[in-house]
Amino acid sequence: MATEQSTEERSGVVDGIRVDVVRLHETWMELLFPRQRGAAHSVLGKWKPTTTGDKVKYRVWGALGWPLIAILYPLALLGFAARFYSRRVDRGVARVGLLGVVILSVLVWGALTLAARIQFGASAEGFFAVAAASLTAVLASVLAVVFTRVGGRGTTVLVAYPFAMTAIFLPPVVAALYSPVVADAVLPGSYDLAEEFLDALAATPLEPVSTFLRAEYDLEGVAYVIMWFAIAVPLGWIVGTLVTLADVVRPKGEQDDD
Repeated sequence: MATEQSTEERSGVVDGIRVDVVRLHETWMELLFPRQRGAAHSVLGKWKPTTTGDKVKYRVWGALGWPLIAILYPLALLGFAARFYSRRVDRGVARVGLLGVVILSVLVWGALTLAARIQFGASAEGFFAVAAASLTAVLASVLAVVFTRVGGRGTTVLVAYPFAMTAIFLPPVVAALYSPVVADAVLPGSYDLAEEFLDALAATPLEPVSTFLRAEYDLEGVAYVIMWFAIAVPLGWIVGTLVTLADVVRPKGEQDDD
């Protein structure tokens, strides 16, 4: 019984992968040719070339798509995981609304700020660290929700996801500017990351950029905030793009996590 169940599960996984790959390839074909994705069972059916020239173009374009799909499908799998969590966040936001997000954020971070005030007492340094981090987190969270609601897919990927990443990455960095304790925990790792990035950049044709950054800028103070904002924005674009790719492979109506 266990063996049969395991075989069925493997078969289901293989069938799911096969369907995903076919959909990706059909989407690729539809960039140049009509009625490709999901058209096999439609009334008109999938478009097929009739002339010799169209047949050659059809086969060449199809062959060019397979290497691209071999790269994109593993990324789509990452997109499924990212979508799994982003959909749950979206549903939570939908339940409480924008005002609820603002109130919840203010309550949570306000409580942390109050706790910091009690913890640090007369020392304003630690209190301001938490307060600054709280303000950063609240603003970034609210902006992420706003741009998710007011725009379409493009606005969500280009703006909402970067603000969501900002809400995650920037608060501890902002707090580190005010608290030596937080700074000792956060900033050395950030400095090492920047060094590794510049060293990697120096090994590419972009070496002049690495040299310029080392010569003109010191990684201290607000430069850490700028650095992590520069990381959060493209990371948000990457996550948003992966989620979009997952939606292309498995449309919303077929999501297992909804």
